[in-house]
Amino acid sequence: MARKNQKAPWEEEEEIIWVSKTEMKNDMIELQQLGEALVELKPASLEKFPLPTELAEAIKDAQRFKNEARRRQLQYIGRLMRHIDVEPIQAALDKYRNKHAQATAAFHRLEQQRDQLIEEGDTAINAVIEKYPEVDRQQLRHLVRQAKKEQQSGKSSKSAREIFQLLKTLEEDDQ
Repeated sequence: MARKNQKAPWEEEEEIIWVSKTEMKNDMIELQQLGEALVELKPASLEKFPLPTELAEAIKDAQRFKNEARRRQLQYIGRLMRHIDVEPIQAALDKYRNKHAQATAAFHRLEQQRDQLIEEGDTAINAVIEKYPEVDRQQLRHLVRQAKKEQQSGKSSKSAREIFQLLKTLEEDDQ
């Protein structure tokens, strides 16, 4: 007589996935590191992240703590994160970090363009005017000449800062 709970030999059994203790520990460490990255963020930036209320509170607490209490709180944050989907949080963090990297790259690009204007003069000015036709040509030429004079005399270059601000404004208006 066949038992009711017994499966026929041709039926598939559920596949059991074995996870090693080391793999589980590495996953927990990754979650804790993600939590640590979130704790390092400013509260205003943190508000933009899709965090459950309990996790958000734990992160705020960890930001207040020092030394051993902070370490334990980070472990607690990692434990909370085991029970939620961390992919949206990780994606938001990656986007936040990329935004910062893009801002830094834009800053360096503007600095290079400013330096190029000061070194090359009229040829670089014409390139800027082609890119941004709304720029005041006379003002830009005046600032470039002033920056060259300040650079040669060894003074701090007020005009160079003004050129940078002008380029920054032009780029922001262009977007």
